[in-house]
Amino acid sequence: MPAQVSAPAEAPPVASLEAQGTGAAKENQVDVRAQDLGAPASPHQKSWLARHFSLLLRRDRQAQKAGQLFSGLLALNVVFLGGAFICSMIFNNVAVTLGDVWILLAVLRALSLLWLLYYRTGTSRRPHAVLYRDPHAGPIWVRGSLLLFGVFTICLNGFRVGYDLSHSHCKSQLELIFPAVEIIFIGVQTWVLWKHCKDCAQIQTNVTRCGLMLTLATNLLVWVLAVTNDSMHREIETELSALMEKLSGNDTNTCLCLNVTVCEAFRKGYLMLYPFSTEYCLICCAVLFVMWKNVGRRLAPHASAHPGTPPFHLHGAVFGPLLGLLALVAGVCVFVLFQIEASGPTIARQYFTLYYAYYAAVLPAMSLACLAGTAIHGLEERELDTLKNPTRSLDVVLLMGAALGQMGIAYFSTVAIVATRPHELLNHLILAYSLLLILQHMAQNLFIIEGLHRRPLWEVAPEAPAGKQEAEAQRRGSLLELGQGLRRASLAYMRSYSHLNWKRRALKEISLFLILCNITLWMMPAFGIHPEFENGLEKNFYGYRTWFTIVNFGLPLGVFYRMHSVGGLVEVYLGA
Repeated sequence: MPAQVSAPAEAPPVASLEAQGTGAAKENQVDVRAQDLGAPASPHQKSWLARHFSLLLRRDRQAQKAGQLFSGLLALNVVFLGGAFICSMIFNNVAVTLGDVWILLAVLRALSLLWLLYYRTGTSRRPHAVLYRDPHAGPIWVRGSLLLFGVFTICLNGFRVGYDLSHSHCKSQLELIFPAVEIIFIGVQTWVLWKHCKDCAQIQTNVTRCGLMLTLATNLLVWVLAVTNDSMHREIETELSALMEKLSGNDTNTCLCLNVTVCEAFRKGYLMLYPFSTEYCLICCAVLFVMWKNVGRRLAPHASAHPGTPPFHLHGAVFGPLLGLLALVAGVCVFVLFQIEASGPTIARQYFTLYYAYYAAVLPAMSLACLAGTAIHGLEERELDTLKNPTRSLDVVLLMGAALGQMGIAYFSTVAIVATRPHELLNHLILAYSLLLILQHMAQNLFIIEGLHRRPLWEVAPEAPAGKQEAEAQRRGSLLELGQGLRRASLAYMRSYSHLNWKRRALKEISLFLILCNITLWMMPAFGIHPEFENGLEKNFYGYRTWFTIVNFGLPLGVFYRMHSVGGLVEVYLGA
């Protein structure tokens, strides 16, 4: 009897083992089904290789962040050191002179030049150094502007060397070294940035980041010095005053040029090309920052190829180009008349009136067009492009930041006019110009940013992940059914846009009008005398040095804003 009783007592453990085996088999079936559907596997089922690979990826991300932090701190310290030198020169030009600042910038340029040559001849030529190239970085208009302003800046330094040589009898020969160093630096930097602005460097990432940040900080300090240093302008004004006194029969101790005709050519060339140097520094900073962000970046295989943007065609646009050409022709006429008058000793007030009246007529039309385009964007049914795009994010930041230049000048002008309470027609026009300029910048920024975040019609929608596609295929039952569904969705998508032709046509008309207007407003301050500095109202109110700094800070940003707006408006036009 005991044996018969003990046998059934041992049966439950066997049953429990079978139950555990059945449960484990069910769990395995669930995990296999989850893997088939694209769901992530359980943590305990990850292989050693997968865990090791994820650890390497985590360490790589940490090293990349550490490299970005260190290079950013390097640039910050260089900028603070140079800023301390420049501020000391402004407030105590006895202890720290302009020559000391030039020596510091010459050292920074030499170090940046060595790194640029090392990157061009060493890093970029190594195997697997540049596996990816960012298709959105360095568009043709950015590289063209970089080349154009670089050539103008080299010519500017050439005029500076010629001006110093014409005063060699009373100036030190050491002053010729600094423009020569700058010419070499600008030539090499323009060449390297033209060739490698799209690079995503994969080796020597820390050295590359530090070199890029050092070069960026150097360009930023050159820009700050160009904005705040008015020594050359004061020297030119002093020489002109001394020349007038000498012609009147009075003696002067001022260093005068040996050949008046040659010096006049060097002087006018220097003053006309001076804004291009600050513009060049800003473009270099933007390109270097994009290259710094792309260091160590890995792109998908299909992302390395340039996206298939459609060619630029008018598509039946009539009114936008006509109105834009009208504004362009009128702007060229006003510009030529003002430049002819500015070549004389003084500028008559009616030419200032004509200049500001043109702006007072064009800016409201541009603001209305931007507001109409923003309203049409709100009526559209195009999807918002929510994918992460570093280049587009930088475009938006540059657009908003560059707008601060002209807006700052406009606010300062408004305060000066309201505080002095003038009642002349010219002052009323300057006040209207300042307020309309602020409104136009805000309206245009809204229109461009809204257009950049709309998915273009020619752009293919991003595909779903592989796991989701497999799950969708299993749910539908066959790949043929999935293909037919995608085809029906595509046809419905195209039919939904058939009634939006008038909206797309209006967006193209508005974009073309704004492109031509921005080209006109870019040309007038970039290549001519600046009425903001010549009308005398703000200069008398704020003082020469303060208003000189404000104008030299705002005008290059304003020129950069117009140029950057043209690039953004072209993208909006193509996307519509």
